Amino acid sequence: MGNSNSSTVNHRFTSACRAFTQRKLEDLKSLFVSLASQSQSNDSYVSYPVFQEYFGLSGSLGERMFDMVTQHRKDGKLTYEDLVIAKATYEKGTDDEIAEFIYQTLDVNANGVLTRSDLELVLVVVFKSVFSTTESSTSDYKEMVDALLNAASFSKSTGDDKGMSFEDFRSWCSHVPTVRKFLGSLLTPPSPARPGYQVPHLLYEDSVDSNILLLKKEYAWHIGGALPHHELEEWKLLYHSSLHGQSFNTFLGHTSNTGMSASVLVIKDREGCVYGGYASQPWERHSDFYGDMKSFLFQLNPEASIFRPTGANTNIQWCATNFTSENIPNGIGFGGKINHFGLFISSSFDQGQTFSCTTFGSPSLSKTSRIQPEVIECWGIVQASNELDTQHNAIKGTVLERFKEDRNMLKLVGMASNSNE
Repeated sequence: MGNSNSSTVNHRFTSACRAFTQRKLEDLKSLFVSLASQSQSNDSYVSYPVFQEYFGLSGSLGERMFDMVTQHRKDGKLTYEDLVIAKATYEKGTDDEIAEFIYQTLDVNANGVLTRSDLELVLVVVFKSVFSTTESSTSDYKEMVDALLNAASFSKSTGDDKGMSFEDFRSWCSHVPTVRKFLGSLLTPPSPARPGYQVPHLLYEDSVDSNILLLKKEYAWHIGGALPHHELEEWKLLYHSSLHGQSFNTFLGHTSNTGMSASVLVIKDREGCVYGGYASQPWERHSDFYGDMKSFLFQLNPEASIFRPTGANTNIQWCATNFTSENIPNGIGFGGKINHFGLFISSSFDQGQTFSCTTFGSPSLSKTSRIQPEVIECWGIVQASNELDTQHNAIKGTVLERFKEDRNMLKLVGMASNSNE
């Protein structure tokens, strides 16, 4: 029996090695030797405390991950073969293999059932890791944990409790991309660049009372999971209805000519629901839908989900002002169709609508389809400086290329100047 298990492990190890280059295997060996040395194991294995410290995994999630990586041997010893096999499955496997590995890891009670209580334990560890809070209690993140789990389905019958099936898990991950990024990088040492760890720095005037702001750091972290890294550095408050007045024209005045094309719109309505949308394009006057597939809708409370474009249509972003036609409603919005938007705030800024829409595959974002906003705020995405340089160079290159093409065309028709200018 022992030889059979050994043979199975050796076969898995041999297969896992094929997923890496020789250089990567050497790097993994060096990492193992370093961690084994710290474990005082005569370089034969890595202990759990050293594993936990290096990968920044604490509590039940860290224990479960160590159990998964050591293939449930319960001997407290992580070998080099274990490390290579786990890395190959978790980082180099197919999408289904990686998802299955994460799904099993989340079963912190190791009873074969992924329950809401399992995920609550995991999400508290996630928040403590991301926000570097070691003394905070579960209650500090209860609202956001509940919101994330309210967006999940638990369709698997498990006696007295309901469990999350693998299909439920895959669907949930598609709506909580930041959580998925974090769970997909557990075998990466903690760093600012580690996926799922980026939290935008929220900028606003010192005179602003932070208690009136809708966008909390946990919300920004959740929304940021659907954005590229260069849009996760700084978000600047451009408009807040309590500070600047609940006026469409004021909104446009504060969000225009800021040098920031992308923005995050957040709304709290009279039902107490918090939701909004990420607009990749500036809020500018149009008589029809505009925008691109980078935009998305989101919910923050009482559910936390993100809804990206499905490709069903291109009715992405809406901004109309001073039109007199009923077919061009004045206001701002996202998705759906005219008078049946995925999200829409009228130009009066005191009413709107949110219907289920195929544009984003989203449900009504509130408890009712007709909404009355209480608070509206908009945050501008401050582009990272290196990204701005890249965009500038791209534009410059495009202009130069067009100039060359124009001169070549003129030469063909004999109209180009003979000068070298």
